[in-house]
Amino acid sequence: MPLNFTSRPTLIAYITCGDPDLATTQQIALAAIKAGVEILELGVPFSDPVADGPVIQRASQRALERGTKLADVLDLARELRRQHSETGLIIFTYLNPMLRFGLERFADVARQARLDGALITDLTVEEAHDYLRIMRSRGLATIFLAAPTSTDERLRRIAAASTGFIYAVSRTGVTGERNELPEDARALVRRVRKFTKLPIAVGFGISSVQQVAAVAEYAEGAVVGSAIVRCIEEASQGEAPRRVAELIRKLKGAERSATRA
Repeated sequence: MPLNFTSRPTLIAYITCGDPDLATTQQIALAAIKAGVEILELGVPFSDPVADGPVIQRASQRALERGTKLADVLDLARELRRQHSETGLIIFTYLNPMLRFGLERFADVARQARLDGALITDLTVEEAHDYLRIMRSRGLATIFLAAPTSTDERLRRIAAASTGFIYAVSRTGVTGERNELPEDARALVRRVRKFTKLPIAVGFGISSVQQVAAVAEYAEGAVVGSAIVRCIEEASQGEAPRRVAELIRKLKGAERSATRA
C-alpha cells in the first residue's frame, strides 16, 4: 500500500509493541490513529536495542518480559489493518528478530497482513541485497536510516535502496527527547534531497509542538517515539490510550499551525 504523506508534516508515531501488554498496545494504536496519526511504526522489542535511549530500552524490556515476539507484532498489525485501511503500518525492528523469523516468511506474512513495509535499524544497505529482493517482490517498502555522519556516496546508496520514505536521523547517538533539534537535521534533509524524490521524515528527539512545527519547514514527516513511549510508561492502569491520544492531538495542532503558516 502507498504511504500517505499528504499533510505537512505527516505525523509518524512509534510504539513498542507489548508494553505494557499486547491488548493495551492495540488500544493505544487505535487511539493514536483516531487522534490523527498517519503512519504507525510498530516496534518489535529486542534485548539489545543499541539505537534506543533509556525510555525505549525500558519499554522493550517490559515487552520482552511479557513474551512479545515478532509474530505477535505481525498479528497485531493484521488486526489494525482490518480496522483501518488507510493508516500506514511499518514494522520497526532490529535485524536479529527478522532473521530468526525468516526473511521470506516475514515478507509473506507482512504482505498477507497488508503491512506497508519495514525499517530494520541495524541493517546496512551494503548487506541488504537479499532483503531488498524479497521485500520488493512482495511490494513492501524498504525504509532506511540516513545519519548526519553519512557521506554523500552513502546517502546515494540509501536513497537507491529506500522505498516509501527515508528516515533522517536528526543527530548522532540514541533516541530520546531533547529540548531543541540540532541544525544537523535540516542540513541532512537538504543533502538527502539531492539523491531522492521520496518523502523524508525526521526522527530522534522530536517530542514537542515546537519541534514538530520546525520539522514542517523542511521535511515531509516528523517521527515521535520516546515521548509517546514515556507517556505510556507514566500512565496509570487503563489511561495510556487516552493520554497518547491527547499527545497526538496536541502535536497535530502544531502541524495544522505549520500548514497555515
